[in-house]
Amino acid sequence: NLGKSGLRVSCLGLGTWVTFGGQISDEVAERLMTIAYESGVNLFDTAEVYAAGKAEVILGSIIKKKGWRRSSLVITTKLYWGGKAETERGLSRKHIIEEIVRAMTHVINQGMAMYWGTSRWSAMEIMEAYSVARQFNMIPPVCEQAEYHLFQREKVEVQLPELYHKIGVGAMTWSPLACGIISGKYGNGVPESSRASLKCYQWLKERIVSEEGRKQQNKLKDLCPIAERLGCTLPQLAVAWCLRNEGVSSVLLGSSTPEQLIENLGAIQAIVLPKMTTHVVNEIDNILRNKPYSKKDYRS
Repeated sequence: NLGKSGLRVSCLGLGTWVTFGGQISDEVAERLMTIAYESGVNLFDTAEVYAAGKAEVILGSIIKKKGWRRSSLVITTKLYWGGKAETERGLSRKHIIEEIVRAMTHVINQGMAMYWGTSRWSAMEIMEAYSVARQFNMIPPVCEQAEYHLFQREKVEVQLPELYHKIGVGAMTWSPLACGIISGKYGNGVPESSRASLKCYQWLKERIVSEEGRKQQNKLKDLCPIAERLGCTLPQLAVAWCLRNEGVSSVLLGSSTPEQLIENLGAIQAIVLPKMTTHVVNEIDNILRNKPYSKKDYRS
């Protein structure tokens, strides 16, 4: 279930950021969606800003072409960076009808969506939205989309579990491979065909070649023996590690090739996820040395 809502989602979903309408052709996008769908994935994520709206169009056209029942799929999209005009971006009344919670309630009541959630909101903002919804008899958010991977843990492991237990908000996480950093392909620099080689991803290249980036690559090398012992690849280990967190409803995958997607989907196979025991997780923590501590940990 997505949080404590009644919406059932696959534990792995397919994201379209960077890839659909940009890094890959429409044919490859169709192949990726087909592989995901035939593997049991029912969750596909996009946003109005991805490829200037092209990603949403491509996603919709593939579903129509394939003849998949729309009711069997969960399509998530995001609003904010709409157009260039002031009235076409942000979460103002003109952009999505009313103030945020009222607007989302209206969208759901009109049948345009079934649920709504947040993306990159703070725990305080999510709680405020929930309180407003309850106060004015409106519909509260059911999930938060948050970045979560081996090197980004604080929000999903400390802040969101409290929201899940208090108000039922689930976590839909993205970038399990840290924009490809955890894939291992940047161990010896930045390959020409990689995301970090793209002009608009100069920030990613800078992150990879920084001192912190080199430290992360060394930690990844130390994780490789664990992956080998479990009989999986490093990306599969990283995705399974995200899924081992009970507060995570679904992990969004971003792939530019069918081979990448098939590999990442393999994280839920019997040889990987069930082996993510407490002992293995502790081994990983000892290498990463970045486990965040909650108030509960301090009290104990």
